[in-house]
Amino acid sequence: MNQQKLYLQHVIKACESSQIILTDDMLSKLYRYYELLVEWNEKINLTAITQIDEVYLKHFADSIYGSKYFKQNAVVCDLGTGAGFPGLVLKIVRPDLNVVLVDALDKRIKFLKTVIDELQLTSIEALHFRAEDKLFKQNYLNTFDYVVARAVAKMNTLTEYCLPFVKVGGQMIAYKSDKINDELFESVNAIKIIGGNNYKIQTYNLDTETERWIVVVDKIRETNAKYPRDKNKPKLSPLV
Repeated sequence: MNQQKLYLQHVIKACESSQIILTDDMLSKLYRYYELLVEWNEKINLTAITQIDEVYLKHFADSIYGSKYFKQNAVVCDLGTGAGFPGLVLKIVRPDLNVVLVDALDKRIKFLKTVIDELQLTSIEALHFRAEDKLFKQNYLNTFDYVVARAVAKMNTLTEYCLPFVKVGGQMIAYKSDKINDELFESVNAIKIIGGNNYKIQTYNLDTETERWIVVVDKIRETNAKYPRDKNKPKLSPLV
């Protein structure tokens, strides 16, 4: 197997598991995304992972494994997207999705907009907001088909940040890597308060040594506009 296929194999496996036909155009966009990530990472802190094989495994493939949970043409918000994981990767391999990337750091938003322009992606935007910002809440509370987050916060905190922006009948999708059972036990009441129902857990193996979890929470009623709370309360004083 040549060097190219060595770093691509995990992305190919992730796409196959999600029944995605990986095209040359998608591969080209992913590689250009990687180049821009490394280039910008020298100026701003985007990721500690920069080796191509690790980026393709731990960022690209990991993001793709969640794609199976999104219905065709869904409107997806990636809250706390950072360098665009998973939302920007999902958009590349699922061009049918309408994606809103949200991050609190303006430098990251400038990077994301550069990638979006460079790859000529449509039906995607990058917004500079915090989840608790008044204007963001006014515009997007109870709105999205899905709100997704990856490696942002513990589950009880994450629920308060993400679930308010899911519309009734939609879902919150959380990518998790460890301590998932304890986190879920602590988040049961938060899910109910915010308007969610029971959660479902799916596991997948990123490689032979790495297990990952995806938590899916159904939204069954609208969230009160006081959530998420401001002044970092979802983290400092999680709902119990």
